[in-house]
Amino acid sequence: MSSATGARPAPVPVVAGVDVATAAVRVVCADGRGRVLAEARVPIAPPERREGGRSEQDARSWWPATAGALRQATAALPGGGREVTAVAVSATSGTLVPTGPDGEPAGPALMYDDRSAAEVNARAQELGAARWRALGLTVGPTAALGKLVGLAARALPGQLVLHTPDLIGLKLTGHPVATDWSHALKSGYDPRAGEWATEVFDSFDVPSRLLPAVQAPGTRSGAVSAWAAAETGLPAGCEVRLGMTDGCAGQIATGAVDPSRFVGVLGTTYVLKGVTRELVTDPAGALYSHRHPDGWWLPGGASNTGGEAVTGVAAARLPGLDAAAEAQGPAGCVAYPLRREGERFPFVSGAARGFRVGTPRDDTDEYRAALEGVAFLERLAVERVQALGIEVRGPLYAAGGGSRSAVWNRIRATVLNRPLSVAERAETAFGAALLAASGTLHPDLSAAVAAMVGAGRTVDPVERERAALDASYERFVTELRARGWLGTA
Repeated sequence: MSSATGARPAPVPVVAGVDVATAAVRVVCADGRGRVLAEARVPIAPPERREGGRSEQDARSWWPATAGALRQATAALPGGGREVTAVAVSATSGTLVPTGPDGEPAGPALMYDDRSAAEVNARAQELGAARWRALGLTVGPTAALGKLVGLAARALPGQLVLHTPDLIGLKLTGHPVATDWSHALKSGYDPRAGEWATEVFDSFDVPSRLLPAVQAPGTRSGAVSAWAAAETGLPAGCEVRLGMTDGCAGQIATGAVDPSRFVGVLGTTYVLKGVTRELVTDPAGALYSHRHPDGWWLPGGASNTGGEAVTGVAAARLPGLDAAAEAQGPAGCVAYPLRREGERFPFVSGAARGFRVGTPRDDTDEYRAALEGVAFLERLAVERVQALGIEVRGPLYAAGGGSRSAVWNRIRATVLNRPLSVAERAETAFGAALLAASGTLHPDLSAAVAAMVGAGRTVDPVERERAALDASYERFVTELRARGWLGTA
């Protein structure tokens, strides 16, 4: 405290990142050095899955939970929230909700995994075939485009159809905001051409007023209103900046934002995401790209296997199995631990099934083979990306729950023959905070990431195990090709 004036020093500027996830809203408040000063989590109404592939959520829970989480987080800050300079919101990709002009939901939200518009999406794929081919995108059964068409057909005069962050942005600012080109991708926006797929929407008679303006993630979309300030604890006038989908925000949080940098996210499934200067399309459709906030591209693909490889193993047993698997060394059998039908990345095959070649010696050997199988899939994914002409430079960033296993990380690094850099805070809300810091606390996204994201923990390959794992990997690939799931090229 100043002895001359008695005034308190101004609090350190902070940004807030909001993640509206499937089960809860999470808020992270961080300063310009990346120190998390406050965070909060408030649950929301769980999704309801119905017959016919319907997946809905009561969107009326979104704003109260967001406001509540922001109130909790800002109240915990040293300045009580007055130090927050900007906020950004991220959410699941492909979730839409009809609302009134004030942002109040006029019906349930159709979730990212809703399949009720599958037939419309199939028709949209045909109508925009040339556009989707140039973009390297497939309009799948759960794409938000078909949901948008259906909601538009039922919209009353004055009603809107909003992505999750659009609704929160409207509530924060008091007026409709632009959507970002990440959340808009699966709704029918073409970030390559910088336009909505009007030839598709015109065929379905979708009014142009229901297709919002689209801007780059991190763009300023407005300021927090006095009403929203009272609801959230954010200061009135705080900047509202556009976020990205949860997957993209999570990638940003790892630090993988520069060309040729990639991250392997090992959650329930395995996801590989990276950065390229130019758009690269995949003829097989296993890889597709979001657009980077700086205009580059974010290619990525998601497997149908990953952390599910150890599903069924009691959590209490995992530390012991990890220790035993490390002590034992490379497995005596080869496994593809796919626990569902079909594969979508790094190859596309509806016929793919999990397999094991050889007989495990014991439970430890079986467990180790599963860990290695996911690592083999990761190497195949990296090689698929490289076969498309994409450079993968430096260590592979690692994120997701599976990256908490030290032995799994060492297996992955050894199979890849490159170090892993295990991210410190690879979470969507922190990624949203980085987007909020872009243009406020820091000049741009790269500067924000450089200042706020830690270097991560490096995991090096285990040289004594590399020959054995290389041999098992070749056997793994040979088996995929022998079953006709993987091409010979």
